[in-house]
Amino acid sequence: MSNYLYSWGRYPRRPQTPHLCSWRDELSNQFDRVASISGTTLAYGNGRSYGDSCLALSSQVFHLKALNKFIHVDWQLGIVIAEPGLTLGEILEVSIPRGWFLAVTPGTQFVSLGGAVANDVHGKNHHRRGTFGKHVSRFGLLRHGQDEIVCSASENAELYSATIGGLGLTGIISWVEIKLVPVRTSLIDSTSVRFGNLSEFFQLSDELDSLHEYSVAWIDCLAKSNQLGRGVYFVGNHADYGALDFDIKPKLNVPFIPPISLINNLSLKLFNEAYWRAHSRQKTHSQVGYDPFFYPLDRISNWNRIYGKPGFQQYQCVIPTKSAEIAVRSLLQAIAIAGAGSFLVVLKRCGDIISPGLLSFPIPGISLALDFPQNLKLSELFTKLDAIVSEAGGRLYPAKDAHMSGSDFRKAYPNWETLELLRDPSLMSLFWKRVTS
Repeated sequence: MSNYLYSWGRYPRRPQTPHLCSWRDELSNQFDRVASISGTTLAYGNGRSYGDSCLALSSQVFHLKALNKFIHVDWQLGIVIAEPGLTLGEILEVSIPRGWFLAVTPGTQFVSLGGAVANDVHGKNHHRRGTFGKHVSRFGLLRHGQDEIVCSASENAELYSATIGGLGLTGIISWVEIKLVPVRTSLIDSTSVRFGNLSEFFQLSDELDSLHEYSVAWIDCLAKSNQLGRGVYFVGNHADYGALDFDIKPKLNVPFIPPISLINNLSLKLFNEAYWRAHSRQKTHSQVGYDPFFYPLDRISNWNRIYGKPGFQQYQCVIPTKSAEIAVRSLLQAIAIAGAGSFLVVLKRCGDIISPGLLSFPIPGISLALDFPQNLKLSELFTKLDAIVSEAGGRLYPAKDAHMSGSDFRKAYPNWETLELLRDPSLMSLFWKRVTS
């Protein structure tokens, strides 16, 4: 078995040689050693970034997965201080039985704590609680050849802002302090309803989002004509009654990488039709565990393998509110015509809570995310999608990207120059080289 590391999408296929650090008191010396040997490096956590933002230009990454220990926890206040390699799932394993949950969680619990900060991840409750960075009180940062510094909104504030959403380029995060939210149970009171087209999605969003902590929609990316944008809307709140159980149910596994993608027009069409019809046109209420509500794909280990050896790219964009319906309609039309996409297509509203992160992705509007099997025709489709997003004043998510042009990035993220000035010269990713050169 290869000892090389890759991004989650396995595209671009640039094998990374890991340099493991197992103890926090060795972090500074080992970071300096790796940076000196390879010229530049990059922190690598649990490898859940989809594109090339987690890949070092030198192909030599500083692997922090073994730094996965709790440092201090206050269960009265819900404050956790932990090492950067600890995953969000490992936090939940000990916090849920004590009545605490993550304030913000992305669609996988296998993101490392350092990665959650570096990508300023967001979830189904952005309209209520903003991004992950809003709940990061402070963290330690190591820069090449320097002693560790503490960053917060009031201490080294410039580096605090640049590091949240800074793609791991300002330094090595050595520890993180976050604030959790109290819950009475690990269950979610969920409501689902099937809708027939994109206009109905916006109607449901206007009706339901403000009443619920969490909201998200699944979209049939192959639907056309008057059914364009049809899907299923899901909203939820933490339940008031029930057990506080960490979900440890057994998972399915994709045991090998097939030579070609298992996602094709036929399998996609059959699944989408069956999934859409499995849900009612009437609002259906149920109580579900947090795991299937937040992390449906986590139930399948190594699910990224279903896209075969070529891998896949995720396309995630956010469109400002004023142009969202027209632009999202155009995006879905282009995707449907191409007959491409994935089983899990996510449409959700981003709120107006401002992140402390300098390059944070969300803006008030609508976010669309879906996966595409990697093939030669993808470039042509992405060119069309990029033009729609740019014209609408939207932008792509760097943590998911493997193709964005430098001009589109610099237009969408005008603060990139400030991050470049604050970047640790010993840290450089393939993504950053691509979009700033």
